[in-house]
Amino acid sequence: MLKIIKIFTFTILFLLNNLSGWAEEKSLIYIIDIKKEINHTTWLYLKNGLIEADSLQASAIILHMNTYGGLVEAADSMRTAILYNPVPVSVFIDNNAASAGALISIAAEHIYMRKGANIGAATVVNQTGEAMPDKYQSYMRSMTRSTAEAHGKDTIIHGKDTTFRWKRDPLIAEAMVDERVIVPNLIDTGKVLTFTAEEAVAWGYCDGIAESIEEVIHDLGYMDYEIRHYTPSWFDHVKGFLMNPILQSLLILIIIGGIYFEMQTPGIGFSSAAAIIAAILYFAPLYIDGLAQNWEILLFILGIILLMAEIFVLPGFGIAGITGIIFIIGGLTTTLLNNTDFNFEGVSNSELDTATLTVLAGLVCSILLIIWISHKIGSPGMLNKMALHTHLEEARSIPDLSGLIGIHGVAATVLRPSGKVTIAGEIYDAVSESGFIEKGGKVQVSRVENAQIYVYEIR
Repeated sequence: MLKIIKIFTFTILFLLNNLSGWAEEKSLIYIIDIKKEINHTTWLYLKNGLIEADSLQASAIILHMNTYGGLVEAADSMRTAILYNPVPVSVFIDNNAASAGALISIAAEHIYMRKGANIGAATVVNQTGEAMPDKYQSYMRSMTRSTAEAHGKDTIIHGKDTTFRWKRDPLIAEAMVDERVIVPNLIDTGKVLTFTAEEAVAWGYCDGIAESIEEVIHDLGYMDYEIRHYTPSWFDHVKGFLMNPILQSLLILIIIGGIYFEMQTPGIGFSSAAAIIAAILYFAPLYIDGLAQNWEILLFILGIILLMAEIFVLPGFGIAGITGIIFIIGGLTTTLLNNTDFNFEGVSNSELDTATLTVLAGLVCSILLIIWISHKIGSPGMLNKMALHTHLEEARSIPDLSGLIGIHGVAATVLRPSGKVTIAGEIYDAVSESGFIEKGGKVQVSRVENAQIYVYEIR
């Protein structure tokens, strides 16, 4: 009986100890900083941060944001990742969430803003700040609208009446992109919508005003918590830089240009080295990131082989060359897409457009560069040494040896039937017309054709 009591007591103490430990376990709040231009580097920060937060079983993820915007394709990938992340993502706008930053913020479960902060002005512009054509605006309008719609509607019951209201009004999201959109009692045509913190709260685009991350965490309902920040590695910076579409187009230019000029010169030199290095820099980060698959890289290599076979082995230009070009373009393009093997269902139109434009820009620029260099080779400047400048009139003229006909000489070497002869103290190449002639044998010049002396032996 005493033994049973001891076992029971031990079990109770064990359970109480574990319950105490469970009660003391803190919630993990994971912070990801978005405080720079929205680009592929920022997208890598977010993606890696979300993966780490999920693996650590974080209770909540907060984006600490202060950005004026950036690349639409990067923002599209970021907002998609936020919408479908298993751990809820909130955003704390610490001053600015403009353009692409606004799109990313609208994707978050909760939006908090500091006093004096702003969100909006999501019109697509070029590098000079001018609005892009309506084709681009239309896509951005659709993205912001669908992002707001993804949060669904609230059900409001007044007595016997039930109404449904958007948690985030899609029309307001659209007004942040297009100045032609009218939102009654908020904005008229001719202006792109930008909210202050107070306005965002009033119109349901902000869940609260806070002055720090800690205030946001408390408002989310976490009192006993632990904060962990995502710390990007040096490789994240390098990989993000190499995945920039402009740099990728430049690498494609070097790959194609290097292959072309290597085919024009004998041996392996600088052109092939440049093409190989550019190919490694192009494919390596995509392969590590899981975008470039083995078959896509092999497709590119097979295209190069077919193109070289068409140029050096097969006559004319036919199926092998055309297939090679298609394989090269296909390999370069598919490595930029987030497909699984041969399944492209998850690839968005924006990803496909970006990949296609990146590859085509690189190919067009490489063709233009090849044409330009081909015309500039030999002209004064850096490309001057790449051309042969010897003129025909500067070459040594063919000597007239007809005056040697009938002259006697001596075989300077054995003629079998060609060799050398000495005539009037000069050595000449000669061909025997009377069979082998031993060294020292007497000869006579019989004829001269094309600067070639013909002799026969004198006995």
